[in-house]
Amino acid sequence: MRSEIKQVEPLVQPDERLIMAHDPCDPRCEKIRALRTELLLRRESPERADMVALLSPCGGEGRSLLAAELAIAFAQTGHPTLLVDADLRRPQQHVLFGARNRHGLAQAIARGDAPQVQSVHGLPRMSLLTAGVVPGDALELLSSRRFADLIEAWRDEYEFVVFDTPPVGRFSDGLAVARMVGRVLALSRAQHTPRKDMQDMLRRLTATRSQTLGAVVSHF
Repeated sequence: MRSEIKQVEPLVQPDERLIMAHDPCDPRCEKIRALRTELLLRRESPERADMVALLSPCGGEGRSLLAAELAIAFAQTGHPTLLVDADLRRPQQHVLFGARNRHGLAQAIARGDAPQVQSVHGLPRMSLLTAGVVPGDALELLSSRRFADLIEAWRDEYEFVVFDTPPVGRFSDGLAVARMVGRVLALSRAQHTPRKDMQDMLRRLTATRSQTLGAVVSHF
């Protein structure tokens, strides 16, 4: 089944904090490109989209920023890429891209609406699906059959799909996304993330049967 994607105009504009879109010579961009290369080398199948969910134990670890810049990096290589804001608690992607957020992932799942995907200025191969209006049943939506069906449709429509999620230490939503997506990048922040919290998240991830591709330590 292919999802009926509704493209929304006008194009959204990456915020200046998204260095990958504005200053490719910045040293941080080289680290993002190195991460992109690692993930490209681990592609499961060129015929279906590779998906990765970014998970971290706490807030303030740069998860949303990394998800956005990783999606930008994939799109810059010409791969059709979708960035999904699956943080239905305190979403940030619409802020980072100055995007509309009235109709997003939450509404697509809850109502069965066509996902309203937004195009990104300067990145013709990138699309953004914001979280939408924050619902009261986020975990139920992200554990639902409708969300699973959307994910399966995206596997045929894109080459890479990147998911932003809320902190696992506060909500179980990220674990539900990990179970659906199957591949995870674990993120921590230097001098910020307690080691015990990271260990607890990795322990809880084992129950999702997802593959942890690696751990990333952010410095921003």
